[in-house]
Amino acid sequence: MSETFLSPFDLPALIAKPGVSSFVTPDGEMLRLPNHELRPILKDYPPPLLVHGPETLRLLDLPPETQPVPWLDLLELFLFIHPAQSLTPTPRGLSLALGLLKEEENPHLEANVLYNITHHLLSQLSEYGTDPLLHKNLTLALAPLSKAGWSWAETVKLALNVHSDEAENLSSHKIEPYFGDVLKIWQRLPQWEEEAPRPPPGSQSVSVLDARKRLAEILGPDAETRTGQADFSSVASYSFQPRTAINAPNIVLAEAGTGTGKTLGYIAPASIWSETNSGTVWISTYTRHLQRQIEQEITKLYPDPTIRRKKVVIRKGRENYLCLLNLEDITVSTLNRPTQNNPQLIALSLLVRWAEVTADGDLQGGDLPGWFGDLFGHSLITTIADRRGECIHSACQHYQRCFIENSIRKARHADFVIANHALVLSQAAWNALVPKSLAPADLTDENGVPTHIIFDEGHHIFEASDNAFAHVFSGLEAAELRRWLLGAEGGRSRARGLQRRMDDLIEIFPPIKDILQALLTSATLALPQPRWSIRLQEARDARASAALKTDEETLSEEAVNSQFSQEPLENPAENFLHALDHLLETRLIQNTKTKDAEQYYNRQEIDLHPASEDVLHKAEVLIEALQQVLSPLDRLINYFASIIEQEDELDPALIQRVEATTRSLYRRAFTPVQGWLSMLRALAVPPQQNELPLYIDFIRRDRFSVPRLGSEGFDIALHRHWLDPTIPFASILQTTTHGLLITSATLRDQREQRNDEEAWHRAEQRVGIPHFLKPPVRAALLSPFDYAQQTRAYVITDISSEIASLSRAFQALFETSNGGALGLFTAINRLKAVYKHIEEPLGRKNISLYAQHIDAMDNATLVDIFRTERNSCLLGTDAMRDGVDIPGDALRMVVFERTPWPRPDILHRERRRYLSNGNSYEYDDFVTRIRLRQAFGRLIRRKNDKGVFVMLDRRLPTRLLSAFPEGVDVKRLPLSEALEEIAEFLNSDLST
Repeated sequence: MSETFLSPFDLPALIAKPGVSSFVTPDGEMLRLPNHELRPILKDYPPPLLVHGPETLRLLDLPPETQPVPWLDLLELFLFIHPAQSLTPTPRGLSLALGLLKEEENPHLEANVLYNITHHLLSQLSEYGTDPLLHKNLTLALAPLSKAGWSWAETVKLALNVHSDEAENLSSHKIEPYFGDVLKIWQRLPQWEEEAPRPPPGSQSVSVLDARKRLAEILGPDAETRTGQADFSSVASYSFQPRTAINAPNIVLAEAGTGTGKTLGYIAPASIWSETNSGTVWISTYTRHLQRQIEQEITKLYPDPTIRRKKVVIRKGRENYLCLLNLEDITVSTLNRPTQNNPQLIALSLLVRWAEVTADGDLQGGDLPGWFGDLFGHSLITTIADRRGECIHSACQHYQRCFIENSIRKARHADFVIANHALVLSQAAWNALVPKSLAPADLTDENGVPTHIIFDEGHHIFEASDNAFAHVFSGLEAAELRRWLLGAEGGRSRARGLQRRMDDLIEIFPPIKDILQALLTSATLALPQPRWSIRLQEARDARASAALKTDEETLSEEAVNSQFSQEPLENPAENFLHALDHLLETRLIQNTKTKDAEQYYNRQEIDLHPASEDVLHKAEVLIEALQQVLSPLDRLINYFASIIEQEDELDPALIQRVEATTRSLYRRAFTPVQGWLSMLRALAVPPQQNELPLYIDFIRRDRFSVPRLGSEGFDIALHRHWLDPTIPFASILQTTTHGLLITSATLRDQREQRNDEEAWHRAEQRVGIPHFLKPPVRAALLSPFDYAQQTRAYVITDISSEIASLSRAFQALFETSNGGALGLFTAINRLKAVYKHIEEPLGRKNISLYAQHIDAMDNATLVDIFRTERNSCLLGTDAMRDGVDIPGDALRMVVFERTPWPRPDILHRERRRYLSNGNSYEYDDFVTRIRLRQAFGRLIRRKNDKGVFVMLDRRLPTRLLSAFPEGVDVKRLPLSEALEEIAEFLNSDLST
């Protein structure tokens, strides 16, 4: 930035776009220049006004810069003024948030609009400055930002009318005495207070009539009448009837077509049950983005924000929330550095602004804008989140201000908790695994044990259960346990070890000191030591070097074992990992000749059985070492259990501390070690041929990156997955729940709907219904949309799989739709290649292109931009295919690059073999049709929407076309003919 202060209105303004950007010079000349012409002239002007600096630099192919950046980013100013209000990080998004545009308006915005946005923001700031308390708070918040050289500092001082003596303080050493206090928000956040435990819920039923009445009340008298929605509400009420038998919840399996209105349909009976019985209903969905969508829908039930905050709580895993102890650590560390040229200070100061006003401290998908990490880097968010699993609960000095603990307590008294499948299943598994020996302790999951759960997006239950109930022993997992127990071992990490976290308990209960020491000693000897991945890579390189000197044509497995054998390592875990890595390379050695190295390393896996003698021997040594870790863990947990038995003699806060510690020990250490031992012991008993296996065991090597630890490389792992993961899903949930509603728009395969019983049977298998004791109530509600009228579908017959051909097709289709198109890919490298080809040509047509895995934004932010920027297109993979709700003309085309067949890995191979009832090809088709149906479902979200589905894979089998709704005529046409029809359809009026 120039040493002479320039008003933002004297600066140039820049809106960067692919291909051609909009630029206003300081004297007001409006330019639209190709990016290659704009880049060299930027250095002749002062740093500009812009929106989203990092994305601007990427679009202009300029190198990134660290804070303090020279330009004036309007997102940073908005963040300072409105710290807990998110928006779409584009000029249009800012204009909408500030009321400068209406939703239905869609003008083409040039760079001069940035001056209007700036004027509006600074006017708001000036108005805030007239309030003495707000003026003081904003001036104090500006102090560290000004000292760190924030580019907006001088402008903000003027807008706030900061007095000369205050301005002098902000720019001199005089700020230092209270400089740190500005950032120490943990000293002034409000404290939450404990409430009496909520009694168990009642057992009153919900009648069909009451459910329909409540739905009508929620919708209001002017709402659109949807018969299917009321019918859905009626059938959903069955899951809120009293349970009549032990371990037999009332289950509703309901397929509700897109547009049915299922969210409010199940909220209606759920709200009655909660009010009548003083209980909590959990709504579980698949992603954070979908949690936010459900929260938006529930505002119709609780329009008053104050009531809604009390009645509805969003719960996520602890790693999603701000940890005040971590914030204190990073703040102290930042303040110990020079304030000048301290790039983290600006990000920290703005984050503190947010933390003072946030509703719940949710860093991921909450009220912290998703683009915060894009602007300032994601490392700060990673550092302050509760990712290290080191919470000391009531021993923490910030315990009664803790966002996480407050959220947990609010959830216990809420009517609705909106969670995700991963959290719900992990807590269910935990509640089922707590041993009876620990019964005196309150060791149920901290989130509680819900009796009524609604699984929205229920078609993901199989996948979510697979992730929740699998066991993995890997270098990363084992090293993470070592770090959790021992803390930082060298380096700059501030990770606290178990002994340090338990200092207060050791002082009160001296006998645990020796047990803890035995635990830490055994962990030191058994678990991977620092730099384990480097040693693993070195051994791999040594084997590769030796292999080059050998005649590969005659290299047998015995010769490989002899040539590559290594002296045993001192560490049993590393020794075992080396044996797994060696076995994988031995059996994949032929693959290295034919596969590109990058593709080869992305996913390498082999069957575990038959395991080599080397693996079996080193597994035995590791079993003994892990048993030495498990034994003191067991003693420590049982010691704490005996303490809890003396509850009447101890302070309640101490009991709570001991219970929290026991829960952490059991969850973070005992349970994984126990799982690893179970896996390792099973190595000696390979599965019998022609018998249905319970588990699938395999070895996999994956690339990894851990920014928090500054490490990356390749990890080797032993995996154990349930052949059918819905077995533990059903086993656990039927013991604790009284009512389950499982719903989705895509439960059944439409091809099988000609045989209704067969279709339902396949749907029930997919969500584990056969493993429940009580059969479900089935319901199918058709979509109210006229898909034959509102959609068109094409398979393009003259496009090859080559990138150049694919790119031409995507470009032509996106230009025909004039944006509003979602491109779906089955491979990330192909997505990136197509993006590179079409980004600039589309930009020249005023069509912005965004892409998952390319743009430095999370998926939710990308979807928000796509929804807001009506003439934009978005490229993505699986995450963009499922559950994204983009109504209206913001999404008017879906283009699939290739038929989304299941990934041909070991897991899929074994499941199609054993779970396909002898028809493995039909199993593949079923999975693929569900994916196509999900993608097609993104198009029509309202009755006046229209959209086009395009498949660029001419090999798409005709038998898969049944994935599309009845009445949709799928045409196979050359691209040129399809483009003509698409243009005519998109420009037509549906009402005619």
